[in-house]
Amino acid sequence: MIKVVCFGDSITARKEGHPSPILTYKLSSKMQDYQFVNAGVSGSTTEQAMQRFKKDVLERKPDIVTILFGANDSAKHKLVNLESFKQNIFEFTKQVGPKKTILITPAPVDEILQPNRSNKLLKQYAQVVEEVADETGSHLIDFFTILFSKPNYKELLKGEKDDGLHFGEAGYDILSELIAHKLEEMRVDNKNTSLFQRLLNKFNK
Repeated sequence: MIKVVCFGDSITARKEGHPSPILTYKLSSKMQDYQFVNAGVSGSTTEQAMQRFKKDVLERKPDIVTILFGANDSAKHKLVNLESFKQNIFEFTKQVGPKKTILITPAPVDEILQPNRSNKLLKQYAQVVEEVADETGSHLIDFFTILFSKPNYKELLKGEKDDGLHFGEAGYDILSELIAHKLEEMRVDNKNTSLFQRLLNKFNK
């Protein structure tokens, strides 16, 4: 069974009315041949996450890790500057291994309900995540652009808290589907790589 650790902040950790975190609950329902481990901590920035990275991620010996941060790093009251944020995301990716890493850009917010956060700044953090994915060759889900491009994205952000940051079922349906699709892509790529390697070995004998 393939072990996937979902590493992040409250977007990863929230239960949203479920007995366990909703993201990994939905992923487990979609992909029963995978084991999903939730390593999300509410309120976490990448600086704080660095302190628990070894225990929460590396010591679990995952096959794949999803990394989703930025909602707190970009907040006025918790700000982690772009340079430090990029270095932290880069370090997570390097230690996990780019081919085993799925980087996810942070989601947009409803700015009326979230005065400490702005989509303009969140987009900059999302672009940094894209840069790390490009520079390291890791996998990427541009969740920010996908969600922000939807005319009703503010409706998708409504959840139990209805605070413009922590989205509900609709938002998690989209996020879990994007992750599931990426995992399937990776599985197909791995199969094709294995087949190519077997053929290469055969011809090199």
